[in-house]
Amino acid sequence: MLLKKPKTPLQTAEVADLSPGPGQVLIKTLACGVCRTDLHVLDGDLSEPKLPLILGHEIVGRVVEKGRGVESLQIEERVGVPWLGFTCGECPYCLSGRENLCAKARFTGYQIDGGYAEYALADERFVFFLPEKYSDAQAAPLLCAGLIGYRSLKMAGEAQKIGLYGFGAAAHIITQVARHQGRKVFAFTRPGDRATQDFARDLGAAWVGDSNLGPPEELDAAILFAPAGELVPTALKAVSRGGTVVCGGIHMSDIPSFPYSLLWGERSLRSVANLTRADGREFLALAAKVPIQTRVKEYPLLRANEALEDLRQGRLQGAAVLVPG
Repeated sequence: MLLKKPKTPLQTAEVADLSPGPGQVLIKTLACGVCRTDLHVLDGDLSEPKLPLILGHEIVGRVVEKGRGVESLQIEERVGVPWLGFTCGECPYCLSGRENLCAKARFTGYQIDGGYAEYALADERFVFFLPEKYSDAQAAPLLCAGLIGYRSLKMAGEAQKIGLYGFGAAAHIITQVARHQGRKVFAFTRPGDRATQDFARDLGAAWVGDSNLGPPEELDAAILFAPAGELVPTALKAVSRGGTVVCGGIHMSDIPSFPYSLLWGERSLRSVANLTRADGREFLALAAKVPIQTRVKEYPLLRANEALEDLRQGRLQGAAVLVPG
């Protein structure tokens, strides 16, 4: 499925046969998750995609061809391809374990064609081995919703009472991780979204309510998965002194002005940028140990526009996943 111009529906298209170059593998797509970042690319919120573009950066597939020099992967191995698709490996960020901040980084489904297709190319260095316990569709959301959610949770430090604003694919995974770690989760949803609130309760959230409400007790940290800047002051108000508010999305609407008193008291406001391969290896090992159970709704690849619209309208509990064929 091809994006030819932002703010237009994806189109079906035949593209030239793919052939892996040095260090690349050709992957037959088995499943590809639908992420809110895909919506941001589609809507033009992220303004530097290559065009035309194949979206999708939660790719599960099998290696069907290897380029010259590929040694770490074997034909027929099942692998996962995440958002981070390339880094320079030479800048101060890459050399200090912060490759997620590399200025020359390139991203799957943004500058590199992604997984809304039957086949995809990937750099062998930027793919992950997946826990065998997960089906193809169940593994897909782990590759972004899980990874970015996990990095966001790590930024919350040792917080024991954590608020999650926006209870979608990432929050439903990270709730399970937080509970496994003995933390208490407070889930905030779109006002009046009873179906999602019931979903959060089923996953063990200690408290569930509308995002415009305050929690029943002060939070140690809050993670914003909803791309709504107006929630930043709300979350700052909800955390205690010394607490942290983490903005977990790659795009967010403008944050309105707020009184300094909301930030005072050594509260911290931070953002999450992309992921590192170390995050991926650490999280995927933990996912199998918890074990995380992903809730997915499968769509045929040709219904990608429908899946994106369901995500936009908040009609999903869990994650949407495209399945070719």
